[in-house]
Amino acid sequence: MDTVTDRAFAAALYGDGDDGLDTGASLLAADPGSDPELGRRGEEFLRRAWQRGWQPADVSRLVRRDLTERHTRLLAELIAAEVRAYDRLPPRWQAQLDELADPAGETAGAGRRADRFSYATAVLELYRLLLRLPTIEPVGAAPGAAAQLPPHHHAEPRMLTRIRALLAKAEATDYAAEAEALSAKAQELMARHSIDEARLSAEGRSADTPAACRIGVDAPYETAKAVLLDAVATANRCRAVWNSAFGFSTVVGFEPDLEVVELLHTSLLVQGTAAMTRAESAQRAGGRKRTKTFRQSFLAAYASRLGHRLAEAAGQVTAAEAGSLLPVLAARDVAVVSEAERMFPATTTSRVRGVSDEAGWTEGTAAADAARVG
Repeated sequence: MDTVTDRAFAAALYGDGDDGLDTGASLLAADPGSDPELGRRGEEFLRRAWQRGWQPADVSRLVRRDLTERHTRLLAELIAAEVRAYDRLPPRWQAQLDELADPAGETAGAGRRADRFSYATAVLELYRLLLRLPTIEPVGAAPGAAAQLPPHHHAEPRMLTRIRALLAKAEATDYAAEAEALSAKAQELMARHSIDEARLSAEGRSADTPAACRIGVDAPYETAKAVLLDAVATANRCRAVWNSAFGFSTVVGFEPDLEVVELLHTSLLVQGTAAMTRAESAQRAGGRKRTKTFRQSFLAAYASRLGHRLAEAAGQVTAAEAGSLLPVLAARDVAVVSEAERMFPATTTSRVRGVSDEAGWTEGTAAADAARVG
C-alpha cells in the first residue's frame, strides 16, 4: 500500500518539472504524520551517497553551490541523524561533521518552524539532489564497513602543531619578508617530515600505502585555485586530479603528505587572497576598474609561480637530506602515481585560459615571490 511519502516522492522526485514538486510538497504538508518516514527516507538517500563514494563535505559543497542556506542546514540535520547509527566513522569524517555543525547554534529541526509547505518543498529539493548523485571515485571505506576501515594515521602532533603555527603567522603578517621566512620554515618541516616517514617505511616500522582525500576548489577563479593545489600536491609527493563539475580535487599520496598538502594549500590560498586584495585596492586607487580580469590573472600567476618555487624548495631539501633514502622515495613516488592512475584511468589536461590582465599577472607573480616557501 502506497504511503503519503510514496506518493509525494513519485510526484516530486521521479516526475518532471516544478508541478510535481508542488504536488509532493502539498501531500507532505497536509500530513504531519509523514515526517518520521520522510526522515528515514532521507537517511537512506545519504547511505546510498556514501556507498557511491561521496562524503559529507562533498555533498555539502554541492548543496551550498546549487541550493540555499536553508537546504544546507537541513542537510546538516539529516547527516547528524544518519551518522548516529555508526559506532565508527572513516578517517577525516569527524572534521567534516564538525564543519557542518550550525555556527549559529540552532537546534535540530529548526527548518521545520516555517510553514509546512515551504519546509516540505525544501526537503524534496534536497532529496532530489541526493537521489541524482552519480558514483564517484571513493577515497576510503563507507561508514558501516567497520572491518574495512583502516587505522587513521596520526602524524607527529608536535610537528603538525609547529607547521600550523608557522603558517598561521605567515597568514597574519602584512610583511612579505616575514611571511616568506615563516612559509619557508613550514615547507622545510614538511619536506623533512616526508623523508622521516620514508625512513620509517624503509626500516619496516611503517606499512603505509597511498591513500586519497578530497579538497574543495570553490568558485570564483577555481581554475587558478586548482592549479595552486596541484603545485602544492606535486611538491609534496602527491598527485591532484580536479573535478570541475563537482568543485573538488582528489589528492592521492601517503597520509602524512596528504595532511601537509591540506595545511599548505589552505595557507597559501589565504596568503594569496590577502595579497590580491591589497594589490587590487592599489590598482583601483589608481583609477583601474577591471576587477574580475585583474583577480583572475593575479591568481593564475600566483599559482604558476608558486609551482616553480615549491618544486625548487622540495628538490633542495631532498638533495640535502634524503641520501640513501632516494630509492625509497622514488618507490613511494611510483606507488602514488600508480594509485592515481588506478583511480583515474582517463584524465585529461587543459590550458589555463582567461589570463588577460598584465598588471594582475605581474602583481600575482610578485605575491608568489613574497610567499615563496623555500
